[in-house]
Amino acid sequence: MNENRLELFFLKSAVITRDLNLVMAHQNLSASRGSLEAQADSLVSDYLKQVDYRITIDAERMSEFYRLFYILENDIRDLIEETLEDSKGIDWWNTVVPQFVRDNAKKNLDREAAEGLPPRSERHLDYTTFGELGEIIKENWEVFSGMFSNASRNRVLRVINRLNLVRGPIAHCNMLPEEEAIRLKLAVRDWYKLME
Repeated sequence: MNENRLELFFLKSAVITRDLNLVMAHQNLSASRGSLEAQADSLVSDYLKQVDYRITIDAERMSEFYRLFYILENDIRDLIEETLEDSKGIDWWNTVVPQFVRDNAKKNLDREAAEGLPPRSERHLDYTTFGELGEIIKENWEVFSGMFSNASRNRVLRVINRLNLVRGPIAHCNMLPEEEAIRLKLAVRDWYKLME
C-alpha cells in the first residue's frame, strides 16, 4: 500500500513539475539565454573541465545562497522604488535618497560606462550597494515604518546589517560556512516576518 502511495506521489510531482515548466516557458519566466551566449559556452567548457572538482561542487552549493540573495535584494529594491514613488513622487531618487548614495550610484554607473559595459539597468537604484538600500530606508523611515509590523527602526536596520554581513562571502565567491548559511536563512525569514 505504501509503495502505491509513493508511486502516486512521484507521478503527481512529475505532472506538476511538467505543468510548471510549460507555464514558465509560455510566460517566458525561465532563465533566458541568447543564441550568442549559448555559443560562447563552448569557449569555456573545455577549460572548466580542468578545474578541481571540489570548486565545482562548492559552486553548486553556493548557487543556492546567491539565488536566495538575488531574490531578496531585488525584492527590496522593488519595494523601495514602489514605496518611494507612491509616497514621494516620480522624482523620489533626486529628492529623498541621501546624496552620498546618489553619488556612489553615479560613480558606479560612470565607471561601468567608461569601460564600455552595457548598462545593467535604467534604474539608478540598481547601482547602489545592499548597505545603501538600508540607508535609503533609514533616511525615509517615516514612509517605511508603516509596512513593518510594530518593528522599530533599529530592529529593521539590524536585520539589514546582518544580511549585509552574510552577503560578503556570497558576493566574493567564498564558501559560506554552515552556521552562516543558517544565519542567512534566519535573517531572510526575519526580514519578511517584519513585514507581516
